[in-house]
Amino acid sequence: MVKVNHATLCRTIEKAFLKAGLSEERAGTCARIHADSTRDGVHSHGIGRAPRFIDFVKRGFIDIEALPTPVQSLGAIEVLDGNMGIGIINALHATERAIELAREHGMGLVALRNTTHWMRGGSYGWHAVEQGFATIMWTNTESCMPAWGASSQSIGNNPLVMGVPHSEGPLVLDMAMSQFSYGKLQTTLLKGEKLPVDGGFDEHGELSRDPAAIAATRRLLPAGYWKGSGLAILLDALAALLAQGRASHEIDKVQQGSGGGSCQIFMVFDPRQLGGQAACDAIVEGIQSHLKEAKPADRHRTVRWPGESTFHDRRSPQPINIDDDQWQAILELAK
Repeated sequence: MVKVNHATLCRTIEKAFLKAGLSEERAGTCARIHADSTRDGVHSHGIGRAPRFIDFVKRGFIDIEALPTPVQSLGAIEVLDGNMGIGIINALHATERAIELAREHGMGLVALRNTTHWMRGGSYGWHAVEQGFATIMWTNTESCMPAWGASSQSIGNNPLVMGVPHSEGPLVLDMAMSQFSYGKLQTTLLKGEKLPVDGGFDEHGELSRDPAAIAATRRLLPAGYWKGSGLAILLDALAALLAQGRASHEIDKVQQGSGGGSCQIFMVFDPRQLGGQAACDAIVEGIQSHLKEAKPADRHRTVRWPGESTFHDRRSPQPINIDDDQWQAILELAK
């Protein structure tokens, strides 16, 4: 492991993106999102994802000049086409537009179609709550997980993000529909560890906690078994419906394994128009206090609310621990 401060990490990733052809503004924005995700502990969609993003740019999977264009406007609902542009740029644009609509209507929904991988979905949830807005967001993906009862990949893991703001610690959930994402398998494998609970199936069709065995079969376990499978299917259907775009089985035909052509939904709510900020704060504080009063199952651990660790990590001045191979890969790309 190597220790790198956030500013150095951001500058290094930015240099790599500039070399890949991104403009200064877009390279800086994308580098910040990747660096933030790495600092927040999501290396798989931060520094670990940057080389693949650059590879997709070079292969023409991503149009680095594209901007979202309007498709339809229905008051508080808008549909945009991402034109296969940079997923981070498209998602931030959609989030900001949903915030504008929420300021006007109390709620805003932006449906984005024909976009590319948004990297870590939680980035946009945090972007909304840090401006005082509640949110529900999700994306559909290519088929990368078996539906319940299937052995072949037939549904997306369709990450879901939810957030409720509070200045001293918002509630933020960022989860894939699989028990563990491929990114989590990768980071666990790099640490030489096993998963804490079953995360997928091995070559014998048995449930396993071995990240390497699960990665080899690509048989991820849906979170909640059949429930997670069903939720993934409905998130896929709603994303395609609202964005008037592709469902997972159609995304599969676009660019195999790239996630290009997906649909994303950005729902944003303004608490100031829904009972007031004080009422929102009271809800969050009440939930947090209630959870802290719960008796821990492990006396060495506390009961945490969703987003608690990330909230504290974002305020820590400590350097970031990064895998040596991942750091060397970025240094090479930045030369």
